[in-house]
Amino acid sequence: MPFDKTSDRTIFTQRESEARSYCRGFPTIFTEARGSELFDAEGNRYIDFLAGCSSLNYGHNDPDMKKALIDHLTGDKLGHALDFHTDTKAEFLTTFQDKILAPRGMDHKLMFIGPTGTNAVEAAMKIARKATGRTNIIAFTNGFHGVTMGALAATGNGYHRGGAGMPTQGVTRLPFDQYANGVDSVALLDQMLSDASGGVDAPAAIMLETVQGEGGLNAASAEFVRGVEKVARKHGALFIIDDIQAGCGRTGTFFSFEEMGVSPDLVPMAKSVSGMGLPLALVLVRPEYDVMGPAEHNGTFRGNTHAFLTATVAINKFWSDDSFQRKLADRAMMLTTALDEVSGMVEGAFLKGRGLMQGVDVGSGELAERICKRCFENGLVIETSGSEDQVVKVLAPLTTPDEIFREGLNILISATREITANK
Repeated sequence: MPFDKTSDRTIFTQRESEARSYCRGFPTIFTEARGSELFDAEGNRYIDFLAGCSSLNYGHNDPDMKKALIDHLTGDKLGHALDFHTDTKAEFLTTFQDKILAPRGMDHKLMFIGPTGTNAVEAAMKIARKATGRTNIIAFTNGFHGVTMGALAATGNGYHRGGAGMPTQGVTRLPFDQYANGVDSVALLDQMLSDASGGVDAPAAIMLETVQGEGGLNAASAEFVRGVEKVARKHGALFIIDDIQAGCGRTGTFFSFEEMGVSPDLVPMAKSVSGMGLPLALVLVRPEYDVMGPAEHNGTFRGNTHAFLTATVAINKFWSDDSFQRKLADRAMMLTTALDEVSGMVEGAFLKGRGLMQGVDVGSGELAERICKRCFENGLVIETSGSEDQVVKVLAPLTTPDEIFREGLNILISATREITANK
């Protein structure tokens, strides 16, 4: 029978693996997307506060990126090129060097790997191990670094680690900033590494997210991040900041660590680095740690030519000066104000996160799920995060017009009011 796109979802349950996830919370068939809006097969409009889990920071189908991609395709330019030299890659590297690295005083090289964030983390961990001759990686509670075996070992979530089917290894986990009341996590980290009987092997690297996206929007203080870097330097470990979800402007600056006074050795990036949601991942590597030999870490799709193109357009369009960054600060204030209103409706609720990566911890996954479900019924796509999915998380495209942003926030406020009134 032909597929009826307006109502027939049976093909998904019949043929798609049970591993599917996001679609379970949004039971419709999406067919179009523009900017910060989604449309389904029945003509319903939704405001997007998920943005491909921060893969669409610049919105859906940015017209300049779309035009460049269409011109590329119709001009018979390369689509797949392994890691050949291409004009498209050269333009991306030059633009990234001139507009991103040089203004920030960074001398990192770019290592292109498979097209997912977890692959970027895998590569960073392998680089650190090869560069130091050590095997242990220190990660933190509630960190999420991916679900392939190496990165999964650094991921805190027990549900995801349970999917491995075997023990994960090579990672020591210590408490993140403010994880335990009264515990100085940096001092504890240093003490355990300094004590010959501390039980923690000398690490190849210490890895963290400045804002733990999937872990519940736990935002590290600048003091904590600087302290961790200092401990890493003291003990001969590389310092890795996983900027896959928090980077590309999500926290207000291109890199989430820019205003923290640190200089990571390795920076895994993916998600919005392509600008348009196309698969692209990379690791920024300080030259002295560029130790991988030819194809020692490789992948058939290391370097998506189409993504290089749209990434170049995104950087030129949004990061050539500081005007876009200033707009992000204004929009973050708008978000904080709205979330304050949401938290005031739920006893014990509180704000979490930073920049345009904020949310409200409402205390229970059941309540957060009900709020998000009501939001969807009223035309807003929004998700949860946290150890118990208890955080209602806003990841709207950074380019969302103010009127649509307010409309989406009002839907969230109204949904919270309705759900809490009917408890």
